This record gives sequence, structure tokens and C-alpha cells, in this order.
Amino acid sequence: MTVDPSTDATPTDPSASQAVRDIADVAAVEVITTAAVHLMSAAAVKCGLADEPGAADHLDLDEARKLITALAALVTTAAPDIGNQHARSLRDGLRSLQLAFREASLYPDAPGEGPGEKFTGAVS
Repeated sequence: MTVDPSTDATPTDPSASQAVRDIADVAAVEVITTAAVHLMSAAAVKCGLADEPGAADHLDLDEARKLITALAALVTTAAPDIGNQHARSLRDGLRSLQLAFREASLYPDAPGEGPGEKFTGAVS
């Protein structure tokens, strides 16, 4: 995207204008759930859950912790606005990731201290 130097803020790239129009047509619930799915996918890979040979090579629990915590914050705060139908499946995925993290960890966190548990409560 290029910026018009006379205003320092106006996009002059036609594709940027199209992108703004496209995103304007997307419901907030779709943007939120898409972001959550991206966080879930990244966290699953970092927990070593990728569906490919050598998935354990991607294991990075420090990164997974950050992603799961961000996901927990998003799901917990967005749940009232996105509705139970969407929130339920996101919570299920989040819980699965929290349990996978605990299982992959050599020294599991104390109950309530795992990734995202300050938002969700202890997961067991």
C-alpha cells in the first residue's frame, strides 16, 4: 500500500481500497473466529501436534504458551459477543490445546498456572 505524501494517511493503491471494501463486508464474528482459528493452528503446531512426520521438531512450548494465552483471552472476552454456538467450539479447542500443552510439558504447571488459565480457570 502506498501513501499519498500530501496527506500522509490516504491510501492511493487501488488494491488497498478494494481490501477495505472487502473487510467492510465481513461480520465481526467471522473476523474473531478466523483469528482464533489461526491462533489455535499455530499453538497446535508449537505443541507438536502437526499432522505430519517430524511434528515433534516444531515443539516450542514457550511459543505455544503465548499463543494459548492469547487465544484464551480472545475467546473469553469475545464469547458474550460471538454467541454460544461459536464460543463453545472455540472453548473446546482451547481446552484441548491447554491439555496437550500440559501433556507435552516435562514439568507441568500447577493447576491454574498453565497457559491461558488465568482467563479460563484451571484445566484438568
